[in-house]
Amino acid sequence: MARLICTGITSLDGYITDEQGEFDWSEPDEEVHAFVNDLERSIGTYLYGRRLYEVMRYWEDAHTHPGSPAVELDYARLWQAADKIVYSTSLETVTTARTRIERVFDPKVVQALKDTADRDLSIGGPHLAAHAFRAALVDEVQLFISPVAVGGGTRFLPSGVRLDLRLAEQRRFTNGVVYLRYRAA
Repeated sequence: MARLICTGITSLDGYITDEQGEFDWSEPDEEVHAFVNDLERSIGTYLYGRRLYEVMRYWEDAHTHPGSPAVELDYARLWQAADKIVYSTSLETVTTARTRIERVFDPKVVQALKDTADRDLSIGGPHLAAHAFRAALVDEVQLFISPVAVGGGTRFLPSGVRLDLRLAEQRRFTNGVVYLRYRAA
């Protein structure tokens, strides 16, 4: 059975975007990006909310941007090789390969995906991930905590959900980012 992993780059106070919807403060440096790439090698399918999908579409043609660093080209290859499922009631079409739209998040369907997948699944977008947390489908939480407090915005973890987790791994990076990997208890 594959794992469902929820990963986020957050501020110290737990936000993935600030109050203006910005997340430029969370851009990983080369060391962190290379580490993320290694984590993503196990992912066979990404489950996205519409907004996160729209941000991630960048990786579809990132290899065509002149001067892209090797670490970004590596991530682009990983992303392009994976399947993508976008959960949206408003998105009409997708513009990336290996991508399909689902209108409703059905926990039973996601559990079936986990049961039959030979590679891990990643879920992203705080509103979509909240459904998976509430259905107790998330097997791992991976946090990259940036050394900044933004004071408000979009929270990474949903309100109203208790999560009992066990620390499985931790790492500090030279830029002050801290990585924490938790398994569901």
